[in-house]
Amino acid sequence: MDFSYTETQDMIRDTLSRFLTDTYDFDSRGKMIASSTGRDSGIWKALAQDLGMLGASFSEDHGGLGGGHLENALIMEELGKVIAIEPYLQTVVLGGGALKAVGGAVADAVIPEIINGNVIIAFAYAEPQGRYNLANIRTTAKKDGAGYTLNGHKSVVYAAPWATHLLVTARTGGANTDANGVSLFLIDANAKGIVRRDYPTVDGFQASEIYFENASIPADALLGDEGAGLPLIERIVDEATVAVCAESCGVTAKLHQGTLEYARQRNQFGQPISRFQVLQHRMVDMFMEVEQSKSMTTMATLKLDLPAAERMAAVSACKAKVSRSAQFVGQNAIQTHGGIGITQELAIGHFFKRATMIENQFGSADHHYERFERLTLAD
Repeated sequence: MDFSYTETQDMIRDTLSRFLTDTYDFDSRGKMIASSTGRDSGIWKALAQDLGMLGASFSEDHGGLGGGHLENALIMEELGKVIAIEPYLQTVVLGGGALKAVGGAVADAVIPEIINGNVIIAFAYAEPQGRYNLANIRTTAKKDGAGYTLNGHKSVVYAAPWATHLLVTARTGGANTDANGVSLFLIDANAKGIVRRDYPTVDGFQASEIYFENASIPADALLGDEGAGLPLIERIVDEATVAVCAESCGVTAKLHQGTLEYARQRNQFGQPISRFQVLQHRMVDMFMEVEQSKSMTTMATLKLDLPAAERMAAVSACKAKVSRSAQFVGQNAIQTHGGIGITQELAIGHFFKRATMIENQFGSADHHYERFERLTLAD
């Protein structure tokens, strides 16, 4: 396939790469994670106001650069190369994706604030019993006067400790796993009746368990039509899945690069271990996995605007491959390094942790193989 980026896309990638190289080295990242907030808010502001990165995938009408899915993928890959903890996926890809799809007054008000770095969105969709079924929702939103009353529990809500808004899936009708009756809300993260339990994740991010206890939300918090939100949720999760695949390309590229450098430095039997044929084969296999992941991610990114069934099949083919590649590259990187590879002091172990989390984020390889089979073999 003959594919090349535009001049603007190359500029976005190169500008972001230089910025992250200067500001997001391994030691700086460690200090951010160890701080009281788990992040450096100045980085987010710089991405928004100095570089314009938060507007790359939004239309010019909203103050963005007029890009879309490819720009998100480019940015996520660069963020993956430094295992950045910035809430780009949650805010721009998921939150921004939902707002772009729905449009209207809420989108016109919130998207410019995302672009300016004033809004951080956390996607509260996962529940303890839900696994990868986006319709398996016990959180309820019941009509209450002019608005809704929200009750339920959302698990592992990434970026929630930093969020100004929560993008919440809730059931407004139907049985527990029905496709109908699912709604999507964008609510104030500090609304009364919301209880958070914050904690760090193994890959350096911050997340929360969120409990809604008779939380009152206004009617205009509803995105789209009441009870008909599942197709929109599936769409933005597919977009986020491909964005995570792009991040994985950055992570695994650095795992391969770091392992190759280590093999050239580590001596055994009077020579660098990079001269051992079995390890040369391993490095080639790792490189091939990285390159195949990049190709699959580009293919899926270009198919995100196709009809739902085609989009979902492409996304599942991509995620299944990328999950397997992340596992292969990560495990071989650690095996080559030995025990030092999983120490806190060496960057390779932190890349491995992120690769391991990506394996199952938005669906494991087995889940996506099964979904791809169901979609492509359907009558």
